[in-house]
Amino acid sequence: MKNLVKGLEMDASNHQVIEVTNPATGEFIDTVPNSTEEDVDMAVTAAVEAQKSWAKIPLHERGRILEKFVDLVERDKEELAELLCKETGKPITEARGEISNTRTFVYAYVERAKHLYGINIPAGNEAGHENDVQFTIRQPLGVVACIIPFNFPCDLFGQKVPSALIMGNAVIVKPSTYNPLTLHRYCLLLKEAGVPDGVISCLSGDGPTTGQALARHKGVHLVSVTGSTAVGQETMATASKNLTHVMLELGGNDAFILDKDGDLDLAIEEMVWGRLYNTGQVCCASKRFLVHNDVKEEFTRRVIERISKMRIGNPMNEDTEIGCLINERAARRVEEQVATTVAQGAKLVFGGRRNGAYYEPAVLTNVTRDMDIMKDMEVFGPVIPICGFDTIEEAIEIANQSSFGLCGNIITRDMNNAFKVAERLEAGATVINGASFFRSAEMPFGGWKHSGIGNEGIATTLQEMSRIKTIVLKNVLK
Repeated sequence: MKNLVKGLEMDASNHQVIEVTNPATGEFIDTVPNSTEEDVDMAVTAAVEAQKSWAKIPLHERGRILEKFVDLVERDKEELAELLCKETGKPITEARGEISNTRTFVYAYVERAKHLYGINIPAGNEAGHENDVQFTIRQPLGVVACIIPFNFPCDLFGQKVPSALIMGNAVIVKPSTYNPLTLHRYCLLLKEAGVPDGVISCLSGDGPTTGQALARHKGVHLVSVTGSTAVGQETMATASKNLTHVMLELGGNDAFILDKDGDLDLAIEEMVWGRLYNTGQVCCASKRFLVHNDVKEEFTRRVIERISKMRIGNPMNEDTEIGCLINERAARRVEEQVATTVAQGAKLVFGGRRNGAYYEPAVLTNVTRDMDIMKDMEVFGPVIPICGFDTIEEAIEIANQSSFGLCGNIITRDMNNAFKVAERLEAGATVINGASFFRSAEMPFGGWKHSGIGNEGIATTLQEMSRIKTIVLKNVLK
């Protein structure tokens, strides 16, 4: 597969490629270009010029083109799902669900854009402006670089790319080097749908070269990144040289709080959803399990019982519930983090065996609040560390001791405790009676502290993808 630049499918200027393999089987799938700074400059230069004409196309026509893109995704949905499954290692059922979400994102952003009205400042609202009319409009930023991670490439494409395009921006997509193929296909489908040449580009390549070149380029007006905190910090530092705006959705170490009166059946099912979906490779996954000491033993027993019944296997099999991690290096990293936690005094009571890129879900007990895993060690895999607490105040303290602040949750029947946690958690979202892994298309999604800057979602992203301009009609009412 090749880059998409100026409407053409192109190799990297140095002809270097990145091999894409199936993490579950090790089989070779395809290659993509390993783009250079020269390639980035070519794409940005084309985007700057093409955006001017795109912004002049009426919003309803831009929306029609994006809706045609949805039809093309629907046409190819099974092929796209299989490609996503093979290059990512997520179960085919999850891959199909992710592809189907594209319609939700596109139609919602198109409709929201039609109702993103400006504001009118009444004449005479302050002394000296009795004859002045003031109102606001929204205008495009220009060129938006979308840096998209491996774990939910199509969902995050759906949040970033349609919102930028409907507001009249040109977009350059940089997929993860691990699984770029499905997003390359998405960009080609946008071209097929009628997005003009140069308005949509796709550049594969490693982050330090391609990603940072996009963040550094003076022709880029916004860099939207979903990734690790380290990547976000580096991107922000690079972009600051040109005062380029950034949207950063970064890491998390979300606390899952189970109070003594919480519904255990619900807690177990939400644990499965909130920790094991996509084999635990979720930024807002529940990663620290804070369980009241009165129910900790029973919760642990039932967690093990539930996980032991889950099917781990080839992601392409219809009955597979847990696939592999994105690659063997990621699985080794999880293995090392579990070993570190055990060395600090935790006990591995279930699972934790690795086979290539596969990592069996692990349950850790004897976890204490002073361990790294209960603070800033983000484990991007299916690991369930269980730490006891005696009071809600103690649980809140443990939850807030992390430098991350993406999401969190509490399971309880006591609404006083529920809202106490919701109010006091230092995080961008709190879920009551569900896992922290909750992200609707509509909600503002973004973290506090080292979990990011800005909010993404139908409710907020269009403002991020545009500039506000005030127009003044002075003395018009004389």
